[in-house]
Amino acid sequence: MQIETFRKSHIIVAGAVIVALPVLAYVIGATSGPDETPVVEVTQPPVVAPEPVAAPVVVEAPAPPQPRVELVEIESGDNLMDVLVRTGAERFDAHVAIQSLQGVYDPRRDLRVGDKLAVTFAPVEESGARSSATAEAVDYVLSGLRLPVAYDRNVMVDRNEDGGFVSREVLLELESEVVAVQGSIDSSLFVNARDAGVPISVLVELVKIFSFDVDFQRDIWRDDKFEVMFDRQRNPEGEVVNNGDILYAKLTLRGTELPLYRFENSEGNIDFFNEKGEGVRKALMKTPIDGARLSSRFGKRKHPILGYTRQHSGIDFAAPRGTPIYAAGDGSVVRASTFGGYGKYIKIRHNGTYSTAYAHLRGYARGIRSGIRVRQGQVIGYVGSTGRSTGPHLHYEIHRNGKAINPLGLKLPSGEKLKGDRLAAFLEHRKNLDAEFGTLVDPTLVAETSENTLTD
Repeated sequence: MQIETFRKSHIIVAGAVIVALPVLAYVIGATSGPDETPVVEVTQPPVVAPEPVAAPVVVEAPAPPQPRVELVEIESGDNLMDVLVRTGAERFDAHVAIQSLQGVYDPRRDLRVGDKLAVTFAPVEESGARSSATAEAVDYVLSGLRLPVAYDRNVMVDRNEDGGFVSREVLLELESEVVAVQGSIDSSLFVNARDAGVPISVLVELVKIFSFDVDFQRDIWRDDKFEVMFDRQRNPEGEVVNNGDILYAKLTLRGTELPLYRFENSEGNIDFFNEKGEGVRKALMKTPIDGARLSSRFGKRKHPILGYTRQHSGIDFAAPRGTPIYAAGDGSVVRASTFGGYGKYIKIRHNGTYSTAYAHLRGYARGIRSGIRVRQGQVIGYVGSTGRSTGPHLHYEIHRNGKAINPLGLKLPSGEKLKGDRLAAFLEHRKNLDAEFGTLVDPTLVAETSENTLTD
């Protein structure tokens, strides 16, 4: 029994050794160096990269020729036909385009020096030739035209499908804004207001509306003040294209305030009124010229040419040649021609009592002739030195019942005085303008408007 057990145990041990020998050999080979145990290498077939596939060549068609736009600024002596031909238009096309303007735009009247025109030419190609055509090889024909009429309007001319042209007026989209400026006077109103940012066109209107009460040669003193609020318009590019109307203005002369407000009078016309609702327009203007210097007064004086003392029946304003002269009031021109020593001369009858005369003119404004009606402030002529004159100036006379009187001493009643509902509307309008001006010149300040009580 013991022998059987012994045999069985030896058989189990021998089997275990037989099984363990390969495992032991594998362990010994893994821990031994390369010289001790040969390494069997398995060779893999080389990986061959696929050949790149060539991208298809894309041949882009040549871009079609684009329209060409020529920008032209009108110079002295230009006419529309010559401008169009000079930019490349066929004379026949230019003629047809100009003919289409009838009733919309008159080139003889409306085309002005400095106007900027845009002339458009469209490309014309032969059938099938586009693939090889270049911009230089393509013919161009007149296809459109843009003409400025006013700051807010253009006239557009376009070629239609029949080969003709059609014209139309186009309103421009503009943005309006209100501008307020204030300042002190240390040299002159013109210089100080201009330097403060008031445009020249607004300055001209400012002088006109105050010219009924202010002599700009004698009434303006150092440290006097000015205020003005006006509107202006910008185009979509943000450029200022128009400086518009004065809404409010004030001069403070030696402590006396003279505010004026733009408002519609009882007849539906736009006028300027003082703070009490009294129209500032007088029957006649004291000084019918801008920026001039009073060079000679009314009364007896020694004539600079004749050499003897005689009555000087008007006042003289020295000014550069070509300075505009305004009608001092509404009326009819009774003379516009040369008149002896007065040279080129204009006389206007304003009513049954008053008339005014303007002498030594260089020339007359367009349309000024005997019999025509003129409005107050309308340009009627230009400063010159015709007749018996030693230099360019305006000789200005006022006649009352046919007799010359001193223009500087003339006292005339005020214009319309607003009443009732119109006065109430004006006072509310005045309050709003005062508040708006105060906000614009100082955004942190809420403008306080006066609560003045009107008395008769």
